[in-house]
Parts: sequence; structure tokens; C-alpha cells
Amino acid sequence: MKNNDCLIIAHRGESYDAPENTMASINLAWQRGADAVEIDIQLSKDNEIIVFHDANTKRICAHNQAVIKQNLIQLKRLDAGAFKDIKYSGEKIPTLSEVFPTVPEGKKLIIEIKCGPEIIEKLAQEILASNLSYNQIEIISFDISTAAKAKKTLHKYNVMLLSELDYTWLHKIFKPSVEYLVHETLKHKLDGLDVWAGNMIDKQFVEYIKSKKLILYTWTVNDVSKAQFLRNLGVDGITTDRAQWLKEKLTDIK
Repeated sequence: MKNNDCLIIAHRGESYDAPENTMASINLAWQRGADAVEIDIQLSKDNEIIVFHDANTKRICAHNQAVIKQNLIQLKRLDAGAFKDIKYSGEKIPTLSEVFPTVPEGKKLIIEIKCGPEIIEKLAQEILASNLSYNQIEIISFDISTAAKAKKTLHKYNVMLLSELDYTWLHKIFKPSVEYLVHETLKHKLDGLDVWAGNMIDKQFVEYIKSKKLILYTWTVNDVSKAQFLRNLGVDGITTDRAQWLKEKLTDIK
């Protein structure tokens, strides 16, 4: 690991400069030295695993259709790059199997499941068919049943529970306690937590999670002082839209 053993994770690839969740953003992240790349996955109508965040294609592809109602051929016809910049026109929605070969030795691919446990069987098949070692792939999900099934199926792989903590005003009112999050994580034999980098994260929060021997990642941090604060607390990973920039800034501070 770099930056005092804190991974700098490229959020949907190097998504500040390139269209998120595309081969362009993923490859740019690797070229710029990201420690890990985080991507989002879900199923197409014909049960193919695609790399895409939203439930419909409107924001990215200007084509308002539910992903689950489109087969892979239909999804591959869409432009997933022009929304970011005209120079990325023609960029396609990748499949997970297309992403695996891009992962360099010693780097990690962090896979967020955007649908439910129905994807796990297919996901396990594709992961096991890839040439990546078990310590190069990690799985994250907001849904505890999905995370639990992933861990049960792929027990050698790190699986972490995502939490929004105090992400919105509603979350601030109904925010879960760290004790509850840790209880759920341990109950389902998960390996850690991946949480919103909000005001709940302090020294006590991090120390409690670490005392339970759990991994702790945070998202999404594009501010140097916040990243430095989190690194100094001892988090294991910081997810950012600007991986190269943040790594360079943190290196300068050391």
C-alpha cells in the first residue's frame, strides 16, 4: 500500500477527468498510479454483468431506459462517454469481464454491487474465471443480504458493507450507530466497512472498528485536508474522483 498504508481508490475510475465506469476512466486510473479502482456492476436483461452505476441510462447515455430491461447488445449501442466530453464520444458501457484484464499486478479492483443477491452466482463464475488473485478483488454493497451472500459464496475474498452514515439530512436523523454497523458486519462474517466520509468519522469511530479487526474504507473524498485527516486516523482506503491528484498532494504533505 501507499500513503502510510492507506489505499487511494479511484471512484468509478479516474472519473474527474474521464467518463465514469468506462474503460477510458479505468485505464486512466491505472496509468496514473491508483492503488485500486472502484466500479459499479449490475445485470442486463440477458443476465450479463455490466459496469454501470445508475438504474437507468438517462444521466450517462441520454437514453431513458431501465438497465434491467435492456440486453447487452442494446446497452453496447449506447454512448457512455459524450456526456463527459465530446472527445469521449463512442465510449461504450463495459462488461465486468472486459475490466478484469486491465488490473495490474499488485493493484485491486473493488466491485460495488448495485443490484441484489441475484447477481452473485454469475459474479462468482466471472471472478473465478478471471486471472486475478483473490487479494486483488474486493466486493462492496449497501445491502446486507447481498454482501452476506457474496461472502458465503466467495469466502476467500474481502466483502465489505457500505454505509451512508450521515450522508444526507435524513441520514443525520436516522444515522446508524457504529456499534450496529460492526454488529451486522461481524454477524455476517464480512471483512469490513466502506463508509461516507462525514462527521461521524473520528478517532473513536476508527479505533472501535480497528479494535474489531475490520477493514475501513471511506468515500468520496476530493479534499486534501479531509483526506489527510482520514489517513492520519488510520483508515485503510480513501475513495476519490481524483486519485492521481490526491496521491500527489498527500505525498507532498508527508
